[in-house]
Amino acid sequence: MIFEIAQIEVKPGKEAEFEQGVAKAAPLFKGSKGCHGMRLLKSLEQPTHYSLVVTWETLEDHTVHFRNSDAFQQWRALVSECFAAPPNVGHVTEALIGF
Repeated sequence: MIFEIAQIEVKPGKEAEFEQGVAKAAPLFKGSKGCHGMRLLKSLEQPTHYSLVVTWETLEDHTVHFRNSDAFQQWRALVSECFAAPPNVGHVTEALIGF
């Protein structure tokens, strides 16, 4: 499994609109090849800072299949107006499970 972690900074006052857009986009992720889950985390210290964590079966499921799909275009249309800056996206895999 691959975890996509997108660090997203939204414009102040756009938090609720962004969260609603992500909720509307959940079916787009769910229906995408190799997507096993997504969650949105909100910073307590910086309320305009979010982390979107998406679980993919392979890196290509995200970087090729999803990014080149209509679902990606729809996802961006739902939330991009809320972005204060382009998201910082990285991919990780589990190195250790402590307990």
